[in-house]
Amino acid sequence: MRKRSSGDSENQTTWLILVGFGDLQHLGFLPFTFFLAIYVVTVGGNALIVLAVASSRTLHTPMYFFLCHFSLLEIGYTSNIMPQLLWSFLEGREAISLVSCLVQFYVFASLAAVECLLLSAMSYDRYLAICHPLRYPALMSTWLCGCLAAGAWVSGFSFSAFTLALAAPLPLCPGSREIDHYFCDFAPVVGLFCGDVGVMWGAGVSISGFLTLAPFLLIVASYAFILRTVLQIPSGHGRQKAFSTCSSHLSVVGVFYGTLIVVYVAPTDHMAPLLRKAFSVLYTVFTPMVNPIIYSLKNQEVKGALHRLWGQLILRHTPLLGVGQLLTSSWIPA
Repeated sequence: MRKRSSGDSENQTTWLILVGFGDLQHLGFLPFTFFLAIYVVTVGGNALIVLAVASSRTLHTPMYFFLCHFSLLEIGYTSNIMPQLLWSFLEGREAISLVSCLVQFYVFASLAAVECLLLSAMSYDRYLAICHPLRYPALMSTWLCGCLAAGAWVSGFSFSAFTLALAAPLPLCPGSREIDHYFCDFAPVVGLFCGDVGVMWGAGVSISGFLTLAPFLLIVASYAFILRTVLQIPSGHGRQKAFSTCSSHLSVVGVFYGTLIVVYVAPTDHMAPLLRKAFSVLYTVFTPMVNPIIYSLKNQEVKGALHRLWGQLILRHTPLLGVGQLLTSSWIPA
């Protein structure tokens, strides 16, 4: 654990201790190496998807426009948590300033909210593509793609900022500054404050519930209409082709909401702290790693683009488009 300066009363009230996975230090470098490999695979896999879409003009469609935003989100999401987690395997308990803890929580909560909203935007895109194929290019226009993506990012960060702002007038509780977790999640952060924390707790639960449930209901409604439309297709090949365009997204939705339910809905109050942290690892570590694997295995277009990208990198010809161009909707056919 890093040393804290002891002669300053301010340090005593603004520095916290993240317990992390100190119980696993006896395993040596094994957990550190394992999670470092996961981090490299997560960042590398999501970056490859962005580069593959950027390098293939056939993938310059709304579906892959949202996928690029989703992959960049996953890189930021895992990079917000993994460095602290890796450090806990090496040093055990880790000192973190209150400001850094609140920033980490804000980024984590914001990106989780953006992920929910992007998943719903992707399901709406699939609904328009399958249920209204003739009007799809006009309905899912360049302008709408940009608005949906920008709205997801702005809404996620704005709602989380409101929740965090409620903590500003609250005093820190005296005594222990220890957080028995490997990152600053909502419940540990609220537990740091005294006074009328009910408002912050209620607002946080309400906002997170809305940002989780509303997109989920939109996803369910979209796929209900998609299922009805697909079942009306007379040929089995046509039904299979329609379902194949949704399989990757459905798998990601299943993994995301499945781990979300395990971590935040399933009763874990009576579980050992180490087991609760292990469940959180499913949501914060493994899910961002699994998403690029799902898209690279289930989506033939992405697999083809990755093969072409590999050929471009080996032969060093056909320059890639700028990643910055991906984040705008300018390359989507109007």
